[in-house]
Amino acid sequence: MQNPAEIVRSFYERLAAGDVAGVLDLIAPDIEWTTMWHYKVTGPGLVGIVDGIFKPLMAEWSQHSLVPTEFIVDGDTVVSLGDFTGRHATTGKEARARYAHVWTIKNGQIARFRQYIDTLAVEGARS
Repeated sequence: MQNPAEIVRSFYERLAAGDVAGVLDLIAPDIEWTTMWHYKVTGPGLVGIVDGIFKPLMAEWSQHSLVPTEFIVDGDTVVSLGDFTGRHATTGKEARARYAHVWTIKNGQIARFRQYIDTLAVEGARS
């Protein structure tokens, strides 16, 4: 079994590679997912995350990336600090924002995710 930091690193790597199935394999079916932005989990489990987070994110941003620059590990909790960059599909404007993600790993899967991001920097690209 991978350690918590490896699981979180793998999440970012799979996401960057467009490996949605691989990303979902890392997520516990009953994950608690909290985001600071206008995306919302639309239902229980993985379907709610795919429909409320991943699909709208991919539709809204023609290009986007999450690049972690620092990991802080405390037992089963991993904090990743990094940079979001994206080009809005409608406006064509670019967004650059710093983020903090707090991950909780249980039984080798992501059981909890909390996002904190500079929402003003991201919102500027939407209008």
